[in-house]
Amino acid sequence: MTTVTEHYEKHLAPVYVWMAGGSAAALEAGTAEIEALNLPLQQGAVVLDLGAGFGMHSIPLARRGARVTAIDTSTELLHTLTEISGGLPVQTVNDELLEFQSHISEAPSAILCMGDTITHLPSLKAVESLIERASTELPPGGTFVVSFRDYSVPLVGDQRFIPVRSDDSRILTCFLQYEPESVLVHDILHQRKPDGWQTQVSHYRKLRLSPEHLITKFQSCGFNVRRETGMRGMIRLVAQSV
Repeated sequence: MTTVTEHYEKHLAPVYVWMAGGSAAALEAGTAEIEALNLPLQQGAVVLDLGAGFGMHSIPLARRGARVTAIDTSTELLHTLTEISGGLPVQTVNDELLEFQSHISEAPSAILCMGDTITHLPSLKAVESLIERASTELPPGGTFVVSFRDYSVPLVGDQRFIPVRSDDSRILTCFLQYEPESVLVHDILHQRKPDGWQTQVSHYRKLRLSPEHLITKFQSCGFNVRRETGMRGMIRLVAQSV
């Protein structure tokens, strides 16, 4: 079993921008999602983007005037973020999500953990700890946004094979294997090389999170929560500190 960090560094990070449809398309989608959130951010507001990747949400936030701290475990994706951010106020940090408090110098107006990133944490207890830590750092009116896929109902049979993207030189397919509290995600990558097609397979574990449980946890930590439909059918929880 590879860790999430190993899976991304050795397998997904080199093709991640391609997997997302290219940086331009990904940033366009990220911009649309940020605009849909309509976060009440003042010019120069501090925002933390946990699991920022190559900046799909960090860059649109910075373009709106926020000062963004983009935290991710992938050095390659953070390097890409720096390359395409064009000098925007985005500080990249290579660290684990739960260590975000170590990188706060002033109170953030918002914390984002989007794109199914929260399911990468090792346990439900870790997810609950992330919510608890966010509640201590956000001021009244601050917002914590998470989005994740609903793995509560297992896919069966051929449904477990999910085409991600393909072109003349690459094919990426995902296969899901369900466990009681998690799902094993197998990423199967075929790439055309000068001597023919090559196949790489790697897998890692994601949590199967209950939206209702997370909503209850947010509420117990002093948040008002609304549930929305996010990008690509993800569940999006928008929690405001009271």
